[in-house]
Amino acid sequence: MNQPAPAQALSEEEAYAIAKDAYVYAYPLLLTHITLQKLSNFAEPTGSVRGPANQFHHARAFPVPSNKTVIRSNVDTLYSAAVLDLKDEPIVLSVPATDHYFHLPMLSLWTDVFAVPGTRTTGKNTARDFLVVGPQWNGSVPAGLATIKSPTRYAWIIGRTQTNGVADYANVHKLQDSFKLMPLSAWGKGAYVPPKGQVDPTIDMKTPPPAQLDKMDAAAFFGRFAELLKDNPPNPVDYPMVHRLERVGFTVGQSFDLAAAPANIRQALERGYADGRALVLAEGKKEAGIGGKGWVYTTRSGTYGADYLYRAAIAQCCVGENLPQDAIYPSLASDSEGRPLDGNNQYVLHFEKGKLPPVDAFWSVTAYDIEGYFIPNPLQRLALGDRDKLVTNADGSLDLYIQADSPGQDKEANWLPVGKAPFTLLLRLYSPREDIIDGVWTPPAVARQ
Repeated sequence: MNQPAPAQALSEEEAYAIAKDAYVYAYPLLLTHITLQKLSNFAEPTGSVRGPANQFHHARAFPVPSNKTVIRSNVDTLYSAAVLDLKDEPIVLSVPATDHYFHLPMLSLWTDVFAVPGTRTTGKNTARDFLVVGPQWNGSVPAGLATIKSPTRYAWIIGRTQTNGVADYANVHKLQDSFKLMPLSAWGKGAYVPPKGQVDPTIDMKTPPPAQLDKMDAAAFFGRFAELLKDNPPNPVDYPMVHRLERVGFTVGQSFDLAAAPANIRQALERGYADGRALVLAEGKKEAGIGGKGWVYTTRSGTYGADYLYRAAIAQCCVGENLPQDAIYPSLASDSEGRPLDGNNQYVLHFEKGKLPPVDAFWSVTAYDIEGYFIPNPLQRLALGDRDKLVTNADGSLDLYIQADSPGQDKEANWLPVGKAPFTLLLRLYSPREDIIDGVWTPPAVARQ
């Protein structure tokens, strides 16, 4: 994919159409790279999921309502994250044998999930060692290591381990410490101490990645895109897009200078950049469910093929999405009659007998304020799910009471508290069965009482 293409005469409209598609195609690559730079630009571990590359970094406790660092946090799992840079050599990933549900989705810079070591895939009580290699590596694999080939130089592990409340922290911390990363050159040579990370003072550590991307002009965007393609190559299904890019002067593996492009190409790329950005933003809002009615969710995230607009929209709204077979997160902002959820009212989420979420791991419902943060309440209860001591009705059905005030002592086991203000809900479904993925089962509406 790196041979120069012959020059072609293009109309400005043809070049514009290519440029607009190019923005959509490139968006996830740039966004993820900026994100991973911010996450790994540290000399030492930070005590959170940020820290030097090629090391695991763990969240050791659930976020509390006063913590407003990350929106829509969860109290189901503790995170274990890592940024991999596979340029110099492969990285060995070791996972422990455990009964606890966990998964370690690995995303390429294009945001495709290319591997998920964990309970669903590699099995319970099964320790494994993997060799994660970059796209150009072709060395020999030591005995005992199973190869995982990353499509890109950079990869992102966003791991989650089932955590059954605060009382389970010690067990989960032990598991987290059993997730190991080390360079191949250190494998089998005893205890490994990671080196200090390299800090790049030019990286903007304050501005959110989507905002950084939006601040770029067309020249900066397409220039950075070309540089990233040098060691984060297109996917095998991308030849049609690559060949179109060549017609406006892009050659994979070579730098690109917009200022040096012919005037008509330059103007077309600038227009295409602006309109592509607007399109991705609009589609991202749609996929996030902004303004939508009923439960909003996707059952086709994680692998995108040549559906570049959908991939960009998911990256824009919710970068890091799982494969649907690992987790699906329906979001709700309106009641059964389409009215916005508001804690000044009382609601019931009713599951008929035998119609609880069909999952192989577990499920939960979390309430958030309108900004996406936890809602403080006297019970300090932030979510309800199948690991709680829920009380079923006489007919075997289940009601969850979603309201600001107690529904009464006899119903408090099933009470998800909210504030007397607008709110949203998130239903987390871990290892959903085919009925969910195929749409046979859908979440019931939330009814106002």
